[in-house]
Amino acid sequence: MSELDPLVLLAVFIEMLGLPLLILLVAISLITPLAFIVLLLRERHIVASRMLWSQAAGLAGGGLALVLMAKVSSSGFTDAGGPADWLLIGLIFGLGLVGTTLMLYSIAGWAQALRRAGHHHPSE
Repeated sequence: MSELDPLVLLAVFIEMLGLPLLILLVAISLITPLAFIVLLLRERHIVASRMLWSQAAGLAGGGLALVLMAKVSSSGFTDAGGPADWLLIGLIFGLGLVGTTLMLYSIAGWAQALRRAGHHHPSE
């Protein structure tokens, strides 16, 4: 197999995750960065306290990404043999950490914006 066929890759992910979980993960992967970018454009800065607790919670997200990886694959962490395996494990943890951080930061930011908007009534 000299080239990567996207349909084969899709079939492998459907087999490993199941279609509902794959759709959910793809939707979250697309919505999260978009929500973060729009929030940054709206607020024009990063709120340090919100980012700090989001990063702390992101550590748990990285761990959950590794748990999901071990659950859907036929191998565990003890089967990791070479540097490529450990690089992949680190990459999965990093993507889980960053994705969770951005998702939680965005949720908290949009929740705060909606609360502020709810306190300002046009009739007041």
